[in-house]
Amino acid sequence: MSIDLLREGTVIPAHPLALTEQRTLDERRQRALTRYYLDSGAGGAAVAVHTTQFEIRDAGLLRPVLELAAEVVAKEAGRPFVMVAGACGDTAQAVAEAELAASLGYHAVLLSPKVPGAGEPELLERAKAVGEVLPVIGFYLQEAVGGRRLSPSFWRSLSEQESLVAIKMAPFDRYRTVDVVRAVAASGRGDDIALYTGNDDNILADLLTPVGGRRVVGGLLGQWAVWTRAAVLMFEEVRRAWAGDDEVLRSLLARAADLTDANGAVFDVANGFHGCIAGVHEVLRGQGLLAGTWCLNPDEGLSPGQAEELARVGAAYPWLVDDDFVAAHLDDWLR
Repeated sequence: MSIDLLREGTVIPAHPLALTEQRTLDERRQRALTRYYLDSGAGGAAVAVHTTQFEIRDAGLLRPVLELAAEVVAKEAGRPFVMVAGACGDTAQAVAEAELAASLGYHAVLLSPKVPGAGEPELLERAKAVGEVLPVIGFYLQEAVGGRRLSPSFWRSLSEQESLVAIKMAPFDRYRTVDVVRAVAASGRGDDIALYTGNDDNILADLLTPVGGRRVVGGLLGQWAVWTRAAVLMFEEVRRAWAGDDEVLRSLLARAADLTDANGAVFDVANGFHGCIAGVHEVLRGQGLLAGTWCLNPDEGLSPGQAEELARVGAAYPWLVDDDFVAAHLDDWLR
């Protein structure tokens, strides 16, 4: 049923990591974040992905972080909720991480393309091996945060694998996004593969403008890790636009640049994405969900002026902000 929801399309935030000032796992706030996404109405969560910080593997936190989210969802969701686990590394590591996720009840694996020395044939074999454990979500990651260019033939071959159920398109490049859509169509499995935007710089345009007759059905986004209730309400408007409400469609298109501007502040685009994780943390810290902006890597943090930029966009675009919603539920989430 959760895979059906994934194919139908939904809001999937990329789950952050809650740390103490000593950079140890803050279990209470980690649970609170998962409750936030549940109560916001998100349709799933992606855990152990870039926003969660890839360094959780070196810190011995992969299993605890996956477990905490799975436990909260199992006990409190009461509805279909798509649990996506990130998997990294070479084939052996990715398969082992997929097996761990499967043992904890996750539904699909978002497969990182960051594998030093691996060519496209090796990436395809790796995806096939992981797909024997759990359904796979392909991932076109932008180069600014460690991704790479992948050919249209790669995406067609990946789409031909029956274990592939979705693709997160996040190259931050319109031409490469179109490459993926065309490759999925050419594979003959277009009806089986859900297209998700990961282009945090172009969310509404991706959702509202079909490419080659194919619709992007949802988002798996770091941007949606913050102001998530507002994102869910926005996605409900997107569905109304899909259903033919031209007034809502025009309203969303008029606001598309607002969301891009806000993402520029959250992801610290002005400084080459240096503060992209800390920017997510700063929004959540300001709402009380996190105690600070600490990252596992002490060199990662807010860039000069980034906090001020976040305050600016929050004030400029009140439709994007869910501070009142968070304030009303925070004590319960932190229980």
